[in-house]
Amino acid sequence: MAQKAITVTQLNEYLKNLFAADRNLQNVCVSGEISNFKRHSSGHLYFTLKDEESVISAVMFRGDAMKLRFRPESGMKVLLLGRVSLYPKSGQYQIYVSAMQPDGIGSLYMAFEQLKERLYKMGLFDPAAKQALPRYPKKIALITSPTGAAVRDMIRVLRHRYPICDVLVCPVKVQGEGAAEEVAAMIDYVNEHDLADLIITGRGGGSLEDLWAFNEEIVALAIYNSRIPVISAVGHEPDVTISDYVADKRAATPSNAAELAVCDMRELQAWLRSAAYTIEKNVRDRITLHRRRLAAIAEKPVMTSPLEYFNEQRMHLALIEQRIAAAQSRTLERSRRRYLQAAAALDALSPLKVLSRGYSMVSGAQGVIKSAKDLHPGDAVKITLADGESTCTVDHVTLRERKR
Repeated sequence: MAQKAITVTQLNEYLKNLFAADRNLQNVCVSGEISNFKRHSSGHLYFTLKDEESVISAVMFRGDAMKLRFRPESGMKVLLLGRVSLYPKSGQYQIYVSAMQPDGIGSLYMAFEQLKERLYKMGLFDPAAKQALPRYPKKIALITSPTGAAVRDMIRVLRHRYPICDVLVCPVKVQGEGAAEEVAAMIDYVNEHDLADLIITGRGGGSLEDLWAFNEEIVALAIYNSRIPVISAVGHEPDVTISDYVADKRAATPSNAAELAVCDMRELQAWLRSAAYTIEKNVRDRITLHRRRLAAIAEKPVMTSPLEYFNEQRMHLALIEQRIAAAQSRTLERSRRRYLQAAAALDALSPLKVLSRGYSMVSGAQGVIKSAKDLHPGDAVKITLADGESTCTVDHVTLRERKR
């Protein structure tokens, strides 16, 4: 072969330069479906983009990947913006992605839905984790922009409804880069230094992108971990952010948040006046009742004539003594009758009673003789009679045959 050979590296470098020279390949927009998606520990994203017939490798470096508002996944249809080039070491051409968004749905909306689902599974939206708002807060921290209309509206409502409450404005960015970090850091700061017993965080209305700081995970975690109750007041009534789901209370607007945070001072004063009237009336009624009871006691005989009262008590005591004595007599009589009845019954069962009728009782060394079989000639026996006893010797024993 007369033609001079080149190395593989030279060939791949040459092809790479051809890709770089083609302006159409330096800023290309491609649609397709993500496949074999991998997130490297370095933060780079590696995947393939495919349609019904073809595939192309793609890589998105960490710096560009950090700007994504959603989490790419395999099977997701996306639009990519980037440049096509060849990687000399593998000889494979691929697209280097600089921007990406879901195809058919906004990236912010998808990021919102993905984060909402993930935080829901983590339990950040659990109603059981919600704290009750203090009924009469002494100090309220407003974590918002110090120059927006929202903070003025909240201060105006708080001053009008509950002027005895201290209001602390904690200035933060509520839009743009770093806003979420400032809001989260301020929530942590207010908790760490115990600056308030209620927090309101939010801002006025705007687009989804304007409100995005309150859709960041860092803000959601700060609200969830706050030991001070938090009211989320972001945008207008139709606007719903992640912070609304996590907060202890969601307000439709910043002004509504101020209304939820405190009671109306005029209503409270009216209630206090009513309570004071009720307490005063109850005290007067009790005093009147006790005066009547005291008057009734003063009219009793013991108070008007103490000696007569003691005489009545003496008579009552004497009557009780008579009743006790009579009861004792009745008890003794009943006991005497029971004794006589028992003695008569016992006397009727006495062996001596039987002996008095002419019978006798024969006993030997083993006790009372009940049968002639227990006697033998020569046995010494004792015969007990009603009026004495005699010792005898058995000479002869005759057994009587029992009739059947």
